Amino acid sequence: MPTIFFYGPKLDKNKKRELAKSFTDKASELTGIPRSAFVVYFRGGDPEDVAVGGELLVDRQAGRS
Repeated sequence: MPTIFFYGPKLDKNKKRELAKSFTDKASELTGIPRSAFVVYFRGGDPEDVAVGGELLVDRQAGRS
């Protein structure tokens, strides 16, 4: 079962639907695997839960304000 993970900001349900359809359609088109085989997981990426270059994103955003 092919799996797609999306790590990013919290999205409303309609945006998740649209992304899931787009990801699935394109992945199926490119691989030839039926759409019904794909699973898409949405993972929140809150700025306090992600670090880049050893610095939490929430801290980087605070520094830019």
